Amino acid sequence: MEFTYCQARAAVLALRERYAASGYGHGHRVALLLENRPEFFFHYLALNALGCGIVPVNPDYRHDELLYQMDHSEADLAVVVTARVPDLEAVARERAKALPVVAAEGSFDDLPRPGPPPWSPEPGLHTECSLLYTSGTTGRPKGCILTNLYYLTAGAWYRDLGGRLALETGRERILNPLPLFHMNAQALTATCVMLTANCLILPERFSPRQWWRDVVATRATAIHYLGVVPPLLLNQPVVPEERGHQVKFGLGAGVEPELHGRFEKRFGFPLVEVWGMTETGRILTDHVEPRQVTTRAFGRPRGVLEARVVGEADHEVPRGTEGELLVRCAGPDPRHGFFAGYFKNEQATEEAWRGGWFHTGDVVRQMPDDMLVFVDRKKNIIRRSGENIAAAEVEAVLQAHELVAQVAVLAVPDEIREEEVMACVVPMPGVAADVSTANTLVQHCLVRLAYFKAPGWVLFLDALPTTGTQKVQKAQIFPRDHDPRQHPGAFDLRARKRRG
Repeated sequence: MEFTYCQARAAVLALRERYAASGYGHGHRVALLLENRPEFFFHYLALNALGCGIVPVNPDYRHDELLYQMDHSEADLAVVVTARVPDLEAVARERAKALPVVAAEGSFDDLPRPGPPPWSPEPGLHTECSLLYTSGTTGRPKGCILTNLYYLTAGAWYRDLGGRLALETGRERILNPLPLFHMNAQALTATCVMLTANCLILPERFSPRQWWRDVVATRATAIHYLGVVPPLLLNQPVVPEERGHQVKFGLGAGVEPELHGRFEKRFGFPLVEVWGMTETGRILTDHVEPRQVTTRAFGRPRGVLEARVVGEADHEVPRGTEGELLVRCAGPDPRHGFFAGYFKNEQATEEAWRGGWFHTGDVVRQMPDDMLVFVDRKKNIIRRSGENIAAAEVEAVLQAHELVAQVAVLAVPDEIREEEVMACVVPMPGVAADVSTANTLVQHCLVRLAYFKAPGWVLFLDALPTTGTQKVQKAQIFPRDHDPRQHPGAFDLRARKRRG
C-alpha cells in the first residue's frame, strides 16, 4: 500500500478534526500501539497539529511493561490495533488514572473526552512532541521528552550530512525496518523524509529471506540496518535481486568489521556506520571517504555537535585512550536540539548533563585524526585480573564465525581474577551445542584476541532475549542473583586461556 503526500494530508486532517472535536489539545498525551503501519503517522501528525504529545508503544510489551509505561506517561488515551485492545483494557483496569482504549480501526467519531488541555499558550518549538522510552536493557525504561525542535533538528541533520549519505529532494525512497517506537525510524528518518519530500518505506518486520525482493519491489534507494542484519544477509544464498537493486547506501550501527567489507563487495553499496542515542537526536557518521571499514569507527565531531573523551572525574584522556564519550551542542545552550529531559526524573537528567556535557555511557577511543571508534557500553566492560575487556570486541570476533547465529558476552564472577568472560551463543541451525564446538569458538578467539579476552566460559542457548530494536537484553538472559556458571550446559574452558 502506498500513500501520496496528498492522501496522507487528507487522513491527518480528518483525524485532527475528530481529536479536536473531542477536546484533545496542547499537553494531552496519547499512547499509540500501531506497529509499523501508515496509520501511526496519521495519528501522530494529527495529534502534533493540536499540540498533543504521543507515547509510542513497543508492540512486544506485555502486561507489566505496558502498565509501567501507561502509569508513568500519564497517557490520556490509548489508540491500539484491534488485536491488542484487550491487553490495554486489562492495563486500564489496574491503572489509578482512567485510561480510555480505542481501536485504531474504529471511526473516531465519538472519542472519550479528556480533561481540559493542561498547557497554554499555543504549542511551539519547545512543546513536547513525543515521550519516547529508552529500551530499558537494565532497569525500568526512562521516558525521554522529545520536543518539536528535537524532531526538526534531527531530520535536518540527516538531510544535510552529504558525502555518502547525500539525499536528492523528491527522489529518495528510504527503507527503514526499525520500529516506530525508536527514534531512528520515527524522529530521524521520517522527519528527514518529510523535509525532503521523499518516501519512507515501512516493512512490517525484517526478514532476511524476503529482504532483497522487498528492496527491489519497493525501489528503495537507501536502507537502514542494525548490526544483526549484515550477518543474516551474508548467510543467505545468492539471489539475483541482491545486485539488481537501486540502493545507494545503508545507514546503521554495529556491523562487525570482519563483515563490513564482505558485505559491501557482495551487495554493491556502502554501509555507513553511525552513532546516536534517543537523547541526542543528532548522529555522528563515518560518511566521508575514505571510510574506516576495518574498525568500529563512527565518524568525527562535526558542525555544532561537539565531542570529547574522558576518564575518571571527567578529565579528558589522551588520543587513542579508551574513555567515555561526552557530547553537546556548541554555543550558549549545550542542550539545544537534545532531549528536554527524563520525564519525572530531574536527578537523572542533571546527572547525565553534569559539567555541561551529555554523558553517553559509551566507551570509545578518539584517534589522532579525530576519528571516534566505538569500544562498548560502560556497563559492558569486563574487569579481569586488572585488564578491561570490552564485551563488544569479543562479540564481534565470535559473531563473524560461521557456527554462530547470535552471541552475547558478559562478565561472570571469578574467585581469583575478579571477573571472567562468558559467551552465551546461539549456534547456527544444525551445529552441535557441545564441548567440541565450544573449543572451536574459544580457539577462534585465541587466534584473534589477547588470551585474556577469550571466553573462559561458553554456554549454548536456543535464543537470546532482545528488545524491539534487536538489542540483546543481557539483564534478562538469567534470573536475578543467578550465577551463570551454574547454568546447565555451561562449559568451563578457563584452562585454555594461557599467555603465549
